[in-house]
Amino acid sequence: MFENELKKKLKEGKAAIGTFIVCNAPDLVEIAGLAGFDFVIIDNEHGPMRAESTQHMIRAAELRGITPIVRIPDRLESTILHTLDIGAHGIQVPQVNNARAAKEIIERSKYEPMGKRGLAFPKSADYGMSGILNFTGHSNEQTLIITHCENKTCLENLEEICKIPEIDVIFLGPYDMSQSMGVTGQVTHELVENAAKKVIELTKKYNKIAGVFAGNGEAAKKRAEQGFQYIAMGMDTTLYSAKCVEEINKFNS
Repeated sequence: MFENELKKKLKEGKAAIGTFIVCNAPDLVEIAGLAGFDFVIIDNEHGPMRAESTQHMIRAAELRGITPIVRIPDRLESTILHTLDIGAHGIQVPQVNNARAAKEIIERSKYEPMGKRGLAFPKSADYGMSGILNFTGHSNEQTLIITHCENKTCLENLEEICKIPEIDVIFLGPYDMSQSMGVTGQVTHELVENAAKKVIELTKKYNKIAGVFAGNGEAAKKRAEQGFQYIAMGMDTTLYSAKCVEEINKFNS
């Protein structure tokens, strides 16, 4: 049965750094682990992966001792079930704009008595070799539930979402939030920063973890100093492209 080291670290009050993996390349997951990231977010919302390919990405993460989180494209029962059954240590769910949607996620991702997740013997249950009754309680405890806060509607309903005990992390999406605020792409705009302050304030009030996307190490450090703990720094494509440009500029200078 998996032990969620990321969840443990966050509950200890420590900041954790991860990155999005958009490309269908398990090697990149391994490299992220070897480089020292705490977690990867395998992106099934904007990336090309689905359950079969994602399972290989999860195995790569476990091989290198890094926590595999999967950002799912929707909150359909089948999507959540497949994602957790193939071994994701947590799910990250976009566009969770009210308490009703958040409660649906808990119902579909947790076993009885916390939820109504379908019971089987998949990879996440060690193919039944760990004892199914032992696994269900363990999974309920260890699985990390992350919901996005990425627009004005969610901000208005955020306190009600934070009241749901099984939600672990509220993840601020600054780019989507900037678009919702009418300042598209201006992720350090006062309106976006006010949203960030509200996320930190309410997550502290209700004993949740504040999460955020940051484009680079400098921005990630600033977010950690603000009080964010679950920090996604860039993604495989942006980190790679930035390094390519940097080295080409050195050659051309």
